[in-house]
Amino acid sequence: MKLGKDIQIKITKFKADKRAFISFLVLFTAFIVTLPTELLCNVRPIVLSVDGSLYFPIFKRYSERDFGGILPSEPDYKSNTFIRLISGVEEPDKSFEQSKKTNSIELGDFEEDTLSLEMDDFEDESDPVEENSLSLDMDDFEDEINDTTKKVSPTSESIDNNHKQSKPRDYWMIWPPIRYDYKYIPTESKIGVVALAAPYETKGYKEGETVLSSWVDGHYLGTDDRGRDVLARLIYGFRISLIFGLSLAITGTIVGCMLGGVQGYFGGWIDLIGQRFMEIWGSMPRLYLLIILSSLLTPSLFLLFFILNLTAWMGIAAYIRAEFLKSRNLEYVKAAKAMGVSNFEIMRRHILPNSLTPVVTFFPFEVTAGILALVSLDYLNLGVPSPSPSMGELLAQGKNNLQADWIILPTFLTLTITLSLLTFVGEGVRNAFDPKKN
Repeated sequence: MKLGKDIQIKITKFKADKRAFISFLVLFTAFIVTLPTELLCNVRPIVLSVDGSLYFPIFKRYSERDFGGILPSEPDYKSNTFIRLISGVEEPDKSFEQSKKTNSIELGDFEEDTLSLEMDDFEDESDPVEENSLSLDMDDFEDEINDTTKKVSPTSESIDNNHKQSKPRDYWMIWPPIRYDYKYIPTESKIGVVALAAPYETKGYKEGETVLSSWVDGHYLGTDDRGRDVLARLIYGFRISLIFGLSLAITGTIVGCMLGGVQGYFGGWIDLIGQRFMEIWGSMPRLYLLIILSSLLTPSLFLLFFILNLTAWMGIAAYIRAEFLKSRNLEYVKAAKAMGVSNFEIMRRHILPNSLTPVVTFFPFEVTAGILALVSLDYLNLGVPSPSPSMGELLAQGKNNLQADWIILPTFLTLTITLSLLTFVGEGVRNAFDPKKN
């Protein structure tokens, strides 16, 4: 597509603004890199090979039965049980070990040597037999006990069969750079700490005791109060925030251009009614509306996106209305009407392209407003439900756990840098598209 000379001049002027252009490149690169976040942070390997058979757990869900197990559910690829399964080393049968301990009978279990029964124990005066006694020695039971021991005690052959290992299997895996996702909670830790594990050595509860860095377990920015990886949640949250802000800005711009263009082009009663509607609708607080709808409906990212879109179009609609009011009486519009061009074609092909300066100028600031709205609502626990990742939820965790500076500092820096870069881009676009400076 060949750009017009005027657009090329504006793009050249935008590139001349080094701060704005570098900010745009940094944001664009970060967005492209974090777009396939599942390939960067995941508890599933990218590629898994077992005996020459290739599996792709990130793209397809497998059950434990696919790897020779017995469970129909998806395995935990990071667990030692799964490693033993694909390596061919079976876990010892614990039920057999327990039965071995409880069911074996040894002669040493009988502490007394003899079991004797005397006739004095029978208090029958009619038969005074005192001289003879009935005695039972352990020798009488030796043969029977030996037979019982042989039957109950496990033999060496059964032990060998129970601990028999299957044939070793060849396997290898290709993991993402970060072997955690935003919701995985590990069940074991090499450093002994799962929740609020610091990415540096800390003091333990006992005097002289130190807790190793969470880098030992692969948590490069530590864990949150539930044991989830902070870096993985931060990357996922950054992607969601940027996509949410872009989507909100795009839909708000489209709706605002349509409604503002209709008001400005036709004017009269249409413009009057539209302005009164915008004043009434704009006076409704979005926060209260969100609380009411969230109590009636199940909270989700799409519900939040829909609610914020109810008022996201109002700012751009006011600018587009002013541009259409100014352009509808110009000569080229009157000439198009005289030639019989429809109103829709006049608005789309003639007036709108000449009114895009405020649209392009305010677009980066609309993205910033969308990101701030999502982060603010998540911070107040009114945004996306848990365990969905969010920078606002990480900020709330940092506030509740002030000693865990590895949670709040990276999140605050990421949010601040992102909003600053968007502001620089917006200023560069505004300077490039400002007709007074061209």
